[in-house]
Amino acid sequence: MASRLGKDTERIRPSVRRRERRAVLLGALALGGVGALGATGCTRVAADSGAKGGELLDRLRAQGVVRLGIAGEVPFGFIDRDGNLTGEAPELARVIFRRLGVERVQPVPTEFGSLIPGLNSQQFDVVAAGMYVNAERCRQVIFADPDYQMKDAFIVRKGNPKGLRSYRDVVRKKARFATGAGYAEIQYAVEAGYKESDILIVPDQVAGLNAVEAGRVDVFAGTALTTREVVRKSRKAESTEPFAPLVAGEPHVDGGAFAFRPVETRLRDAFNTELRELKRTGELLRVLRPFGFTSAEMTDLTAKELCGG
Repeated sequence: MASRLGKDTERIRPSVRRRERRAVLLGALALGGVGALGATGCTRVAADSGAKGGELLDRLRAQGVVRLGIAGEVPFGFIDRDGNLTGEAPELARVIFRRLGVERVQPVPTEFGSLIPGLNSQQFDVVAAGMYVNAERCRQVIFADPDYQMKDAFIVRKGNPKGLRSYRDVVRKKARFATGAGYAEIQYAVEAGYKESDILIVPDQVAGLNAVEAGRVDVFAGTALTTREVVRKSRKAESTEPFAPLVAGEPHVDGGAFAFRPVETRLRDAFNTELRELKRTGELLRVLRPFGFTSAEMTDLTAKELCGG
């Protein structure tokens, strides 16, 4: 979520950085069927086997639980006010892992920038945070195929007085520009010619909305989904129509997916098989719709395409 969306500082490739997300409710919250946060945050799984394709799938089936790395961003993966794990990625994980014979999911909250290091140091089993697939990340982890695609949008004052509908508009009209810490939108703006040192970096889309409403900036950039959700109750701001940012002069659409340790190709492939079936039957949209996803966010993009090979 968004923005997925890498959280690294690489030059833009087929997809770029996604959101630096806050961990939420890091204290011990009772999660009922999904376990307690306090216990999972410091628990490490057993070392992965060097067997071809990995043995994690067998181990998860035996344990009956899979640990999900989440980053506390609505609507991608978060703990709700009742202390329950929910969001686009956790709910999809529940469906797919049950099909794979793993009955429970257990959250391990962390900052977005710590998700890949946490995965590779075995603090959890899979990244379930709506992470954008890009070439830099593909050198560190393996991805399932994207379960959604996403365009960008802006939060602007009501009526969009400066007429900001693209990053080029922001540059041309010398608008005061903000986006989130580690968001892909930083590099999209830089690609359009905006000076990076002039960008106001805020923690998340709520802080971005506040900055626009207070008049500290003219525009906040995020994913189309997160911006349209956050402005719903605002009397001072609105979300622009979604648009595809330009990368190397071409319109680019990002895709978010689950990430696995490189050795675990067997688990990744099994996950992809179930994901393809959910797409075929339309079940995927049913699972994601409560979190604001529409048919426009459904995709046939593959991880291979977004990894650049």
